[in-house]
Amino acid sequence: MNNLLKLKHLYNLKFLNEEYFEGFEIQNEIQIPNDYEELKQLVSNCRLCPLSHQRTNVVFGEGNLKAQLMLIGEAPGREEDLQGRPFVGRSGEMLTKMLKNVLALDRSEVYIANIIKCRPPFNRDPNMEEIENCKHYLIKQIEIIQPKLIVTLGRVAFSALLNDTTPITKARGKVYSFMGIKVIPTFHPSYLLRNPSKKRDALEDLNFIKRFL
Repeated sequence: MNNLLKLKHLYNLKFLNEEYFEGFEIQNEIQIPNDYEELKQLVSNCRLCPLSHQRTNVVFGEGNLKAQLMLIGEAPGREEDLQGRPFVGRSGEMLTKMLKNVLALDRSEVYIANIIKCRPPFNRDPNMEEIENCKHYLIKQIEIIQPKLIVTLGRVAFSALLNDTTPITKARGKVYSFMGIKVIPTFHPSYLLRNPSKKRDALEDLNFIKRFL
């Protein structure tokens, strides 16, 4: 963990009214907890970026902690921010149907998260600072869950996770790797709601994904 993150961690403590002193030396590198509930608590108190001051709820992620399949979106939207859960509302309904009708999976059998944990204003794309501040939390979630397969939902999630700027229309349905885990990108459910003609492509992706489960 770099010095910038250490400084941000100290700012976190100050924001939470914890005391620290000038001249204090960090003897050991700050560790992100390996325990799921401890990680969730850490994220719930995160103040590393301005999004924390606007959020209603942190959207940490949810699902089966032993899931073979992990789904990663880009960021919470309005409904997610209000409920503190990923993929609710119309996008969530579509995702649940995609899982059930094509992959024969209940939502409770998979794990669902986002690249960042707080809603950006007006549902804009998260910026690089926000992604970098949150990404180490997501990486720890992946380490804890150890899925067999990761599916990224949409352009932003694919690009942020893999540092790859390939357009989603060209990246979809192909196999990549992250931390030794296979990654397959496909469209975000909200994109499919706006572009029904792409549902056929999404179905092809899901049938391809099914081969790896």
